[in-house]
Amino acid sequence: MQLRLPSSVSEAQRCLAEGAVPIGGATLVWAGWQRDGFPEQAVSLRDLPEANAFGPEELGGAVPLHRVDATVPEALHRAASGVGTGAVRRAATVGGNIVGSTLRCLLPAALVLDARATVLTADGVYETDLAELVAKRHVLLALRWRTPLASGYRKLPGEAGGPPPLVVAVAVHRDGGDGPGTVRVAVRDGYEVLGDSAPCRADAEHVLRDLETMTAASLPAPARDALRHEIVDVLARAAA
Repeated sequence: MQLRLPSSVSEAQRCLAEGAVPIGGATLVWAGWQRDGFPEQAVSLRDLPEANAFGPEELGGAVPLHRVDATVPEALHRAASGVGTGAVRRAATVGGNIVGSTLRCLLPAALVLDARATVLTADGVYETDLAELVAKRHVLLALRWRTPLASGYRKLPGEAGGPPPLVVAVAVHRDGGDGPGTVRVAVRDGYEVLGDSAPCRADAEHVLRDLETMTAASLPAPARDALRHEIVDVLARAAA
């Protein structure tokens, strides 16, 4: 297998056009390739500057998870720090986790940040939402978002060999005008990730009642309890 390491967007596009398979951090694809056979060529974005962006409101797709620190909002930092072992986090990448993984541990955090994705295809680079990113399994160049007033992320304990642990994420955003702002929530229940939003209120129970008419009503009791706890905490920190 030939591993290609483009250092420019145009070179990366050419790799995709010539059939190179995105490798991400290789933490997920390697075992499958060993079982099913290796592609003729693969492409990694680790040398591409646009895929290594890192700042308070942006995160490149090739950034390893162990580098995702308190520079970014708390929800995203906690999501990355809770993935696998230290060895896995040193290899796994943001793009590989969101696009290449069935667990998508970072996706709930990205959803509550209302992040947008800059994606790379053989035909060009463009911005899209997370739904299209995941559905079409695009190559992720970078995520970008607006800094929330506060955010949080909670992963409940899971059983060894059982379904993926339940995850809840919450963020409070200030609206552009004089409105009350918005509370965004996301839940990973099994392999499904649900996202929703409600107007921000001082009383967490009012926010929960608004969400009960939408996503939260369909959640199991442990998920509703975890979501309530995280909403209360994040609203308190946003008010402070």
